[in-house]
Amino acid sequence: MAVIATAATWLSFQNSSADESAAAGPPAAEAAPAVPQAAHSDAVTPLDKAFLGKVRQAGLWEIPAGRLAQSNGSSEAIKRAGLHLLDGHSKLDQLVREDSEALHVPIPNEATAEQQGWVDQLRNARGSAFDQLFVDLLRSSHGKVFITIGEVRASTKNSLVRRLATQANNTVQDHMDVLEDTGLVTDATLDDVAASVPK
Repeated sequence: MAVIATAATWLSFQNSSADESAAAGPPAAEAAPAVPQAAHSDAVTPLDKAFLGKVRQAGLWEIPAGRLAQSNGSSEAIKRAGLHLLDGHSKLDQLVREDSEALHVPIPNEATAEQQGWVDQLRNARGSAFDQLFVDLLRSSHGKVFITIGEVRASTKNSLVRRLATQANNTVQDHMDVLEDTGLVTDATLDDVAASVPK
């Protein structure tokens, strides 16, 4: 009986000590370190705004160019590239319009004068002449905007702009691939893109 009473007293003491320790909480020195906040901000930089405008304007001339490839192109590879342009830029255009509204950033409703001129050139070309002009214009344009997309994707703190840049990156990569699959991309076109890379 004495042994049982001693054991009961000892257990009671242990439980009481544990309760006191729990109530006191962990020592200040053992507090968990602060977790760095994820990179996110609602702020939209001038580069972000310019990017939204470029995505919008790309769709405003490349969607018509994709349609023209169906009627004026002479090869299945050109028609296929045109379909990729139609599909990819239709989706991007929807996304950029939604994002611009959410971020209260106005975007253009017209392609630039230069882009409209490209569409006019394509509208007036036929057959193999159309094919080469289509590839020259579109591969050069996609290569140049690809550079901007990389800069935006790497630096923006805005989650909507980051999502748009990711989607634009995937779309532009696909378009460059199908344009290159035509076998008509020239060194001169690639040199033109290389000349636009910031030094």
